[in-house]
Amino acid sequence: MPPDPPAAGELRQDEERPLSLYIHVPFCSARCSYCDFFLVTRLDHIEAFFRALAVETRAAGPLLRDRTVKSIHFGGGTPSLVPVHLVAGWLELAASLCTFAPGIEIALEANPEDLSGNAMEELKAAGINRLSLGVQSYRQRKLSALGRRHSAEDALRITREAVSRFDSVSIDLICGVPGESTGEWLGDLQAALALAAPHISVYMLSVEPKTLLERRIARGLVTVPDEGVQASMYAAAIDMLSAGGYLHYEVSNFALPGHHSRYNLACWMREPYLGFGPSAHSFIFDGAFERRRANAGSLLRYLDNPAGSAAFEEVLSEEERFVEQVFLSLRINRGLDVEFLRKHNKLGLNLSKVTERFIANEWIVIENGRLRLTDKGFLFADHIAGELISP
Repeated sequence: MPPDPPAAGELRQDEERPLSLYIHVPFCSARCSYCDFFLVTRLDHIEAFFRALAVETRAAGPLLRDRTVKSIHFGGGTPSLVPVHLVAGWLELAASLCTFAPGIEIALEANPEDLSGNAMEELKAAGINRLSLGVQSYRQRKLSALGRRHSAEDALRITREAVSRFDSVSIDLICGVPGESTGEWLGDLQAALALAAPHISVYMLSVEPKTLLERRIARGLVTVPDEGVQASMYAAAIDMLSAGGYLHYEVSNFALPGHHSRYNLACWMREPYLGFGPSAHSFIFDGAFERRRANAGSLLRYLDNPAGSAAFEEVLSEEERFVEQVFLSLRINRGLDVEFLRKHNKLGLNLSKVTERFIANEWIVIENGRLRLTDKGFLFADHIAGELISP
């Protein structure tokens, strides 16, 4: 019989595994029409949040002690909204509790409208070496349709400046915006290629429940391109970015050599990470056990008890670990070990029939003992994973 998993206060991180940190900064000046992330638009709590963040971080000292951290990601929300000295102060605290790996990636998500004046130089001085820009589009009509606060001119100027100042820059682009034409999307891709941003994330607009966008669509005020049109836009992105020298290393992500997101790749490869801030998630190893934890999605609750803000925690079962491994491995271009799949999958002898069908559809390839999605197959990643884990 396996031993009982340790209690939350007895967690012992596996010191041989690399560690990443995520900080959820929940502040935005306004909520975009398509966004369903946890955020608040009251900016008068920013300093109180960073005081609480310091308390939570110190409480995590046992998990950080004697550990080397390979990547740190400030997400949100809009981290670029907060005063830079608060970001710098947290990084100094974290560095006192653990060891930063040589060449550590420290990334911060930013909106173009927050990066005027000396903002970029201040971020660099604070230790940020990778900037993730929420550009979404270089077309003014699309930006207006999405409710973004920056202009197309700002997006072009800030991207150009960021690429010249930072070691690594990522830009987000969205296709499938209300009223978007294929020509507009191709224009966005051409602009991104011309600016030579070393990392580009391509997202097909998802209409999430309870968002302003969903309500507008329900009332007939706007329409979005159908799935077929979005799929053709995604295919165009793959073709253009691949031709431009970008590696399609994850469903939505393309990078020039050496510019992949270390934090995101760590999550997809199921490496351990610690999350700080309201709604942040953690993935922790306790010897033979794997634990997931999530903080409460409430700023006020977090401010009231930052050291005890966890709202959910579970030890993953063997089946849950298998399911995660399949879904996450198929998202990245290294794929899934076929022997792992054969050993754990409940499909048994039917597995060959399933994979043969996917190969015939040109959705997967099996090479050197690994099952990988094709560019076409990335469109059906969740469907393929679902069939591979079905009993």
